[in-house]
Amino acid sequence: MRTNHVKRTLAAGGIALGTMMFEFNTTGIGRIAANAGAEFVVYDMEHTGWSIETIRTLMATTRVADTVPIVRVPATDYHLLSRPLDAGAMGLMVPMVESGEQARLIVQSAKYAPEGRRGAGPGLAHDDYEGQSNVLDRLRSANDETLLMAQIETRGGVEAVDEIAATDGIDVLWIGQFDLSTSLGAPARFNHPDYLAAVNRVLAACRHHGKAPGFMATDVAGAHTLLRQGFRAIAYWGDLWIYSQGLQQGLTAIRAGVPAAAGTE
Repeated sequence: MRTNHVKRTLAAGGIALGTMMFEFNTTGIGRIAANAGAEFVVYDMEHTGWSIETIRTLMATTRVADTVPIVRVPATDYHLLSRPLDAGAMGLMVPMVESGEQARLIVQSAKYAPEGRRGAGPGLAHDDYEGQSNVLDRLRSANDETLLMAQIETRGGVEAVDEIAATDGIDVLWIGQFDLSTSLGAPARFNHPDYLAAVNRVLAACRHHGKAPGFMATDVAGAHTLLRQGFRAIAYWGDLWIYSQGLQQGLTAIRAGVPAAAGTE
């Protein structure tokens, strides 16, 4: 498996910046994101309804770019975790993680023996179809390079955050801010004391256990705030919102420059 520079950067205490994809499942989107400077791209299967066939195409077209393709799976089930990896994903984001047991199941499903129980299929897409030689080296490399992100986005996840963070093989604890605030009884109230306390608890667990905290920023100022808080894996928003905002700003600016008498006799 090729080198996962995002995993290595985060493991060394560095910062990795990327983006998320929810709508634009085109053959060029991964390369477009990479050309824009995204170090990783998270493709969402939780909310989009994208099939594994869609993910196969996105992995194949993104792996040729200088970025790390990650898939957010819908749930913690072996086949939902292993299949995107076999299709070429270099990392997984798993929603609604609420216990150390669940975190260990994620690792067991994503890693080959002896670290896990992922079924071995050498020479497939995740190996860039390079044949079945040096199988043991390939299995070890996949275990070393696969990036695993556990989402903390419920009250139960916050309560179990130290156990989740202590799990070997989990690299990132990613806060899902909308689900977390909703679970705490304060939907989208990101200044609510309970929400702020939960965020601080996740950050403390990451510091204590040497894991990278992650978050999706919805604007540049928010991303700067997250960096000051100590977040190190940051996705700058999602494709549909970036496109919508850019289009709206452009059209509004154009309309502002239209002469008042334009189109009239």
